[in-house]
Amino acid sequence: MKYLIFGTGEYYNRYKKWFERDAITAFLDNAPEKQNTSLDGVPVVSPVQGIQMEYDAVMILSVHVKAMKQQLLGLGVPPEKIYHYYDLHDLICLDSSRKPGWYKKPIQYYGKAASVKSGILLLSHDLELGGPALALYHMAQILKKHGKTITVASEIDGPLREVMEEEGIPVVIDFNLQIETMKEAGWTDGYSLILCNTMNFYRFLSERNTEIPILWWLHDSLFFYDGVNREVMKKISLTRLKAVSVGPVPKEAILEFLPELECGELLYGVADTENSSIRGQKDSVFRFITIGFLEGRKGQDVLIQAVRKLSENSRKECEFLIVGQDKTLFGDGLRCESKELKEIVFTGSVNRETLHRLLDCSDMMICPSREDPMPTVAAEAMMHSVPCLLSDAVGTASYIQDGENGILFVNEDVQMLAHRIEWCIEHRGQVKEMGKRARELYEKYFSMQVFEKRLFEILDEMQVERLK
Repeated sequence: MKYLIFGTGEYYNRYKKWFERDAITAFLDNAPEKQNTSLDGVPVVSPVQGIQMEYDAVMILSVHVKAMKQQLLGLGVPPEKIYHYYDLHDLICLDSSRKPGWYKKPIQYYGKAASVKSGILLLSHDLELGGPALALYHMAQILKKHGKTITVASEIDGPLREVMEEEGIPVVIDFNLQIETMKEAGWTDGYSLILCNTMNFYRFLSERNTEIPILWWLHDSLFFYDGVNREVMKKISLTRLKAVSVGPVPKEAILEFLPELECGELLYGVADTENSSIRGQKDSVFRFITIGFLEGRKGQDVLIQAVRKLSENSRKECEFLIVGQDKTLFGDGLRCESKELKEIVFTGSVNRETLHRLLDCSDMMICPSREDPMPTVAAEAMMHSVPCLLSDAVGTASYIQDGENGILFVNEDVQMLAHRIEWCIEHRGQVKEMGKRARELYEKYFSMQVFEKRLFEILDEMQVERLK
């Protein structure tokens, strides 16, 4: 088969192992600066140019599948020729010229993973430092502390693998988990319980050994379900499957696809560093901080528009730290848009120690996301007694009493956000008191102790307390 690959960024890097270079006719990209270049020896062209070339399928490798699919349809691409990375399993099976199982990638074992075939298996879509993977890592720590036999497996490698290795947690890296069902991933059969972290494992669950209980931990908003095959989702057996969600947003999303699914709640835990040596230094500047990958979903552009509406005197009194991966077209646009706003500081990506130091020297966390299920950084801010100024589209908003332990604004309401920022600058003493109540909110819902207690309640409900 000949492919056009729509997307040249992170998701191409995640899934490129499934495509031989000779099978890729071209990459499609809407960014003019990327067009007429090459990637891995293959030309990058505009979608208009690409669809004039020879191809059997267009593969969308991006989370923005809905908009990209609409663009392709508008250009006249037949819908049956448009695929998403969730469809890789079906697409590979269509290649009848190959022998069964030709696609299999070697499995990598770290620590004692190769010898462990029992106990609890924790499946992650990656081992990066994002919220869901960190939450799973903290779960692994708790289970290990209680003497459980555990293995962590991931679709792709990442920095958390070395951290877990150092702590004696066995790790498996199996790229095949990106496309295989549980029945096809035969090595998972020996475990007594499997936890699937995020909705990415919906195809894995569509054909499974129902003798093995499954705990499905959902972190994803409806945005991440674009591209999901509803027919595959309907195949998921609910026998011995328990679903839990990090708050209301992921629960509402999964019920759009599986309305009969009973879904409980399991919020993640955030480790308490309040008394650690990682301390920042507060100064006379009122410091706001927002943390997250720079992308439209996270709404950093909403924040910049709000800053523009502040009075000049207010802007002189404060600083806005924008922390996160900014080597993106969206990030470039934000920098260009705000270049004359000296109070806005882009830090780029930072390590965990620096992140906590920045939080510790901040006065208010702003989360301007257009949608965000339950950002870990909001709980981390509250752990540092830093209150949050949140869009009401953020899952954490469900736990905030507006004006008491945090502040809310209407999603994408730039003027309202600007007013809330002005209020913070003018009421520093009240913001500090609000930070103390935010810390109480952290202790009530997001501490590791609360997470541990709730986790074992769920395992008891599943009658898997006997697991060693």
